[in-house]
Amino acid sequence: MEELDAYIRNIPDFPEPGIQFKDITPLLKEPKILELSIEELIYPFLNEKLTAIAGMEARGFIFGSLAAQKLGISFVPLRKPNKLPYNVESLSYDLEYGSATLEIHVDALGKNDRVLLIDDLIATGGTAAASCRLIEKLGAEIIGCAFLVELDFLNGRKKLSKYNIHSLIHY
Repeated sequence: MEELDAYIRNIPDFPEPGIQFKDITPLLKEPKILELSIEELIYPFLNEKLTAIAGMEARGFIFGSLAAQKLGISFVPLRKPNKLPYNVESLSYDLEYGSATLEIHVDALGKNDRVLLIDDLIATGGTAAASCRLIEKLGAEIIGCAFLVELDFLNGRKKLSKYNIHSLIHY
């Protein structure tokens, strides 16, 4: 995916020294490149009879909602605490630097749903794994996980080993 990679900018020492941040905003500025990224994210799952795309706050909303629109299916946001206005299911999980919580509306998904989880990047895999568990708490089935960027050296894929993982760009 060299064509997409050309639109991802490296920002050294952000948000702290030693971190090489992968900035996707140049890709978002280019409609044709953004469209290509969405098509490539969903391509392996086109015959899976998906009923919903789920995306994590915040960049997962961008790629997930565009993918859901392209497929003509639901988009389900996974949010930080106290952002959703209705009854929620929550899941707290540990990160390498602390803990976090995700929430989903209790009626967002059910036992007949087949879900593709989409986010811009997988690093350690903690947020993606927690997202999958939260979706499964509602009875839905995770068909796969798709990421624009995968930071291979952080081994996030290991936390998602029971799922079909598709990443477009590997660093």
